[in-house]
Amino acid sequence: MSKNTLSLSTVYPLCTPLLPISLPELDPFELADYLDQHPELCSRYPYLPDLARIEYSCYLLTTDPPPVPEVIEKRMINPALKLLSVRWSGLPELLTDKNWHPRQQDAHVLVLRKPGAEEILVLEPGGHDLLALKLVNEEVDSRQAAKEGRVSLGTIDDILYGAIHRGLLLAPKSKIVRGKEFPRGVLTDPDRFTAPTFTLQWHITQVCDLHCRHCYDRSDRKTLELDQAIRVLDDLYDFCRKHNVFTQVTFTGGNPLLYPHFNELYKEAADRGFMLAVLGNPMPRHRIEEMMAIQKPEFYQVSLEGLQGHNDYIRGEGHFDRIFDFLDLLKELDIFSMVMLTLTRANMKEVLELAELLRDRVNLFTFNRLAMVGEGADLASVNPADFPAFLERFMAASKHNSSMSLKDNFFNLLRHKQAMPYIGGCAGYGCGAAFNFVSLLPDGEVHACRKLPSPIGNIEETNLTEIYHGEAAKRYRGGSSACKDCEIRPVCGGCLAVMYGFGKDIFNELDPYCFR
Repeated sequence: MSKNTLSLSTVYPLCTPLLPISLPELDPFELADYLDQHPELCSRYPYLPDLARIEYSCYLLTTDPPPVPEVIEKRMINPALKLLSVRWSGLPELLTDKNWHPRQQDAHVLVLRKPGAEEILVLEPGGHDLLALKLVNEEVDSRQAAKEGRVSLGTIDDILYGAIHRGLLLAPKSKIVRGKEFPRGVLTDPDRFTAPTFTLQWHITQVCDLHCRHCYDRSDRKTLELDQAIRVLDDLYDFCRKHNVFTQVTFTGGNPLLYPHFNELYKEAADRGFMLAVLGNPMPRHRIEEMMAIQKPEFYQVSLEGLQGHNDYIRGEGHFDRIFDFLDLLKELDIFSMVMLTLTRANMKEVLELAELLRDRVNLFTFNRLAMVGEGADLASVNPADFPAFLERFMAASKHNSSMSLKDNFFNLLRHKQAMPYIGGCAGYGCGAAFNFVSLLPDGEVHACRKLPSPIGNIEETNLTEIYHGEAAKRYRGGSSACKDCEIRPVCGGCLAVMYGFGKDIFNELDPYCFR
C-alpha cells in the first residue's frame, strides 16, 4: 500500500480517535512532526506526538520488518528494534489500557519484533536494557565493562544474557556442534546436534571422607593452587565465549568441599557468571549455607547404592541415614537435590524400591551403569541380557514417580522401538564426552570422561580451546565406529566407560548392552 492510499487510522489506530478534528490531507508517516508543529491539537492529550511515533514504529515493523542476517558472527542489536526518546513515561501501558494516564517525564521506549515472531513488543527499557544496548553498540568487552563499573564479570554477562533472552540483542549460535560423522537419518532437529551449555566437571581434589567399593580412582594427585585454579576459570570463560555457549562448573572430587580453597574458588566461579553445581557427600549445614551465601547451586548431587544394607556395604556404615538427613537439609534450603545410583548386578532389584523411598524427598533420582574401572572392577555388572527389561520397568515406574529421571542413553533405544519421543540425559542428547563436557582432574589433566582413562590434554600446558579441538578429543567425541550407521546415534552412542570396563575397543565395538 502506498503512502497516498494509506489512511491515518491504519497507521495510528490509537491516535486517530483522540484527535479533536479531521486533519487535512497529510502524509501518514509525518503525523508526529505535524502534531509537534500544531500543539493546539494535543491540548487534551499532550502525549499524542510520542504515541504517534510509537504507532508509526509498530506499523513499520509489522509491514516491512528489516531482514535478520542468516549467520550472526557476534552479538548485535536486533535490526527490528527501534529506540525512541519520548517526553512521557507510561506510554506502553496506554497501548493495552485506554484509561491509563502517562506521566510527563523524559523516558525511552523500545519497539521491537523478535526474530521469527509476529508480535510487536513495546516496552520501557530499564537501565540494564540500555546498558546492554550501549555495550554492544560500542563493542565494549565484558571484562572492560566489569572493571569500569566495579562489578563482577558475571553481573555484566547476566545483563547481556537478559537482553538476548528478551530479543533486544541477537547472539551467534552455539559452536558446540556434532560432526559430520553423526548420521542425520530421521533426526533432523538441530537440538539433537548442538549444545547450548558446556560443562566443566572439575575434580578439584582427590581427598574424600568415604572409600566406596566401586571408586574408579584413588590415586594421589597434586591439587592446583588457588591462583592456578582461577586461571582455569578465566580460560573456561574465554572458551565458552568463543563457542557461544553458557558455562556450568560442576565441582566434584573426591569430596569437593574438602578442597582447602573451596569457598574462594566457588566465589570466583560465581563472579564470572557461571552456573554452579556440586557432586559431593553430605556436609554440615554451615558449609552449605556458606555456599548459598555466594550463589545457590543449580543442584547438589549425592549417591546411594540401594537400600540401607547394600548401600552401607558399598559406602560405609551409617551412610544411608546421613544421606536421607542431608536430603532433608537440601529441601529445607530449597536446593535442587539429585541422587545418583551406580547400577550393579547386586543392587538392580533394589532400584525401584529405593525410588519409592526417595519419592517427594529428592528432586531427581537416576542411575549410571557400573564402569568396571579402578576398584569398580571388583564388582559385577548387570547381565546385559537383563538390562532391556530393567529399563522397561524403570521407565514404567517413572510415569508415576516424578523424581525418577531417564538418563541412560539406551532409554532412547527403548523409546525408538516403541515410537516414543527421544529424551536427553543429564548431559543433553547422547554421550557428552569431549562434546559438551570434559573432566578436569586435580592436577590439571583433562579427560573426555572421568569414568575411564581418557586423557586429552593438560590445562596447565595447553588452553582449553586447543585441547577441545585436538585429535584426542575429536576421537572420543566421535565415539565408536560401530554406531556410525545407527539412525539414533546422536541421542545414544552407548557409554564409553562401560565398554572400557568390559575390555572392549571403545572406538570400534558396540556397547555390550546395546539391544538394537
